[in-house]
Amino acid sequence: MMKIYKTADEQGFFREISRIEKGCWINLVAPNVQEINTLCNSIGVREDFLRYPLDQEEKARIDVEDDQVLIIADVPIIESGDKETEGLFSTMPLGMIVVKDDYFITVCTKENAILEEFINCKVKNFYTFKKTRFILQILFKMATYYLTYLKYINRETDKAENRLQKSMKNQELIKLLSLEKSLVYFTTSLKSNEIVMEKLLRGNYIKMYEEDEDILEDAIVENKQAIEMGTIYRDILSGTMDAYASVISNNLNIVMKFLASITIVLSIPTIVASLWGMNVQGLPFAENPYGFIIILGIAVVISVGAYVYMKKKDML
Repeated sequence: MMKIYKTADEQGFFREISRIEKGCWINLVAPNVQEINTLCNSIGVREDFLRYPLDQEEKARIDVEDDQVLIIADVPIIESGDKETEGLFSTMPLGMIVVKDDYFITVCTKENAILEEFINCKVKNFYTFKKTRFILQILFKMATYYLTYLKYINRETDKAENRLQKSMKNQELIKLLSLEKSLVYFTTSLKSNEIVMEKLLRGNYIKMYEEDEDILEDAIVENKQAIEMGTIYRDILSGTMDAYASVISNNLNIVMKFLASITIVLSIPTIVASLWGMNVQGLPFAENPYGFIIILGIAVVISVGAYVYMKKKDML
């Protein structure tokens, strides 16, 4: 899907247009071959620059060829799944291409909330013809979204822990595993994005003014904060998973110990009844009219004694 947007003037009048014009923003979401060929032929953008961000395993980086600049950064996304994987987050590459300082292109495989904010005019001082600021605003939005999603992951972790304390269910453990997986994706992508931002700050890949440097520095600060939060949450969650694994194993041992003790106590009446149930002569109380009651009492007394002994030895 290809859509073209343009800010008409300094007043910020933003609209979608049907033709490619200088100063426009071309947003590509999972583009087909025809759309890629159209862009390559009309504005001369490199085809490999358009295809790199479509690779899910592409790393965040900067690439410069002639009069074209490609910046790839990882954006956070919410994966749709079943109830067991609900709330799973992931990342995907987002390509930002500046062509001859006239056109700005974004390329990604899925729609994402970050670019939707620009499309819906929710970002202040946003102009499609100010390409450098546009790039830095996207990077800043990325960092803020990472922080938002990290806080959400922390809340979901607390909820899953509370449910685990009441009931040890596989569903809650799978939920924690999904959240831990999301944190791994986030911390890895945040570190890659940090490298890209630091290169932009130190290098001359794109022309920046003093205001632009302030935006980039703010984005770097937000990104560093997100890295620290992600690392802390991941360590906490990893420790929590290890603790619950030990708790579950300990609970299983307690149940097995209890069942073994109950089996021993219940086996005593069976042994007594088996001995007196033998078809032989000379058994005690065989001729006694109260023999059954006496034998039953003996079995009960021995069973109670075994129960008291195991209780004192903390075997029950």
